[in-house]
Amino acid sequence: QVQLVESGGGLVQSGGSLRLSCTVSGASTARFATFVMTWYRQAPEKQRELVATIFVGDKTTYTDSVKGRFTISRDNAGTTAYLLMNSLKPEDTAVYYCNAKNFNVNAWGQGTQVTVSS
Repeated sequence: QVQLVESGGGLVQSGGSLRLSCTVSGASTARFATFVMTWYRQAPEKQRELVATIFVGDKTTYTDSVKGRFTISRDNAGTTAYLLMNSLKPEDTAVYYCNAKNFNVNAWGQGTQVTVSS
């Protein structure tokens, strides 16, 4: 069974940086390479929002509000995806979730809290 664990969240001042990790277990590196990896976030009383996606072949897409500040990447020699977040703003405060998807997998992590103070 594929399982995801996010880590790296915390409290940071506005303008600071954090790097989130999403470690996938229950999948070989070959299987991990077939996953589309996506980071989502959910702020209090708001709907879950797609933040960034990295596709097979490493093409990336971002929601407009994080373009130029966040970078999604993956370690295809292992089974981990990352979200590097720079120039953080208070409005980036949310629980960040990782998702792994392919033709027969749609797995979520438990989330990691990111809090940006002004």
